Amino acid sequence: MARALIIGCGCRGRELGARLLAEGWAVRGTSRREEGLAAIEGAGIEHALADPDQPGTILELVNDVAVLVLLLGNASGSEEELAAIHGPRLERLMEHLVETPVRGVVYEGTEAGAEVVQAASRTWRIPVAISPKPSQPAYSAGADGLADQVKGLLAGR
Repeated sequence: MARALIIGCGCRGRELGARLLAEGWAVRGTSRREEGLAAIEGAGIEHALADPDQPGTILELVNDVAVLVLLLGNASGSEEELAAIHGPRLERLMEHLVETPVRGVVYEGTEAGAEVVQAASRTWRIPVAISPKPSQPAYSAGADGLADQVKGLLAGR
C-alpha cells in the first residue's frame, strides 16, 4: 500500500486525503499547529505536527512515504517567512529527499517555489508535479486533480 504525506493538510488536504484513503492509500497529514490536528484526525487521516519552515520536521515523517504533497499555496506568515518556506527551506527539503524512499513530489505554492522543485527534479531526478494554486486560472479539478497527480507520479506519468 502506497503512503502519501500531505504537508499543509487544511480543507483541500483533507479532501485529497479522503480521496486517497478511499482508493486504498495510507495517508498522513500535517499541520503547523496543534489545533489543526483534530480536523485531520476527524477526516480519518493519520496526523502529525510539521512545519515547512523547519524542513527537519517533515523529513522525520518520510521514512515510509511514496509521494510527498506540499500544499503550500495558502501558507500564512510574514513576507519573509513565506519567502523562506518557498525558497531556501524548500530547497533544503528537496535536497534531503534524495536520501529517502519518497518517489515523487506534488507542489502547490509560488512560482519561486515551483522553480526550486523543478530544479531539484532536474538535478536529482525526483519526479514532480506542479499544481496551480486555487486562485490561479489553471486550477479546476480540486482534490480529484490532486489525487490524479499523486497517483500519476507513481505510475510514471
